[in-house]
Amino acid sequence: MSQDAKFSQILASSVHDLKNSLQTVRSLIRALALEQANSEKPEFQILDFETARMNSCVMQLLILYRLDASHFKPVLEECRVVEILEEVGYQQSLQIQLRQISLTVECSADLFCFCDDTLINTVLVSVVNNALRYCRQAIRLSGRQQGDFVCLCIEDDGPGFSSGIMEGIQGVKSCELEKGNTGLGLHFASTIAELHSQGQRSGFIAIDNESTLGGARFSLFLP
Repeated sequence: MSQDAKFSQILASSVHDLKNSLQTVRSLIRALALEQANSEKPEFQILDFETARMNSCVMQLLILYRLDASHFKPVLEECRVVEILEEVGYQQSLQIQLRQISLTVECSADLFCFCDDTLINTVLVSVVNNALRYCRQAIRLSGRQQGDFVCLCIEDDGPGFSSGIMEGIQGVKSCELEKGNTGLGLHFASTIAELHSQGQRSGFIAIDNESTLGGARFSLFLP
């Protein structure tokens, strides 16, 4: 095995261990926050939010590494869209509760899509985590059929995407490091979307500031 291959293997193992440790820490924070009468203290909010953010980044890096090393392929199954969206909301329930954010899910119960629900969950949790960072009071998750694609949307009532981020998704500019935006989330989402294909159609993402709540809108299209 070459030195580069050994380093990649060690790096992947370290990231995997880090992911497990972060999940343990986050579970403990949640348990403490729910047990303590003062669980609304901002320290709990910050701890839960930042560990969730770190865990999301680590998960994305680990999956991207496995995809690059051809150690990972999506498992496409028929999934009920509303269940995917509700699970995403559930995973952010503590943060939503602590910050008194209104998170709604709007989707027909008979809407289905073919996808790797674990990968899609990782994408959507990352986007909701980002929406929690910028929203004022509300986040909306929705699903609908749009032509030959199933569209999963995440909208918020924050200030919307900056021009730098809007340009980044078009390949003009990839990140805004000075504002804490690495571009990893959108790159990961776009990569995962493209892995979902049927015939000549492949998944894709889109972002704009046309949210029905007045802020940012992220859309994931699955064939």
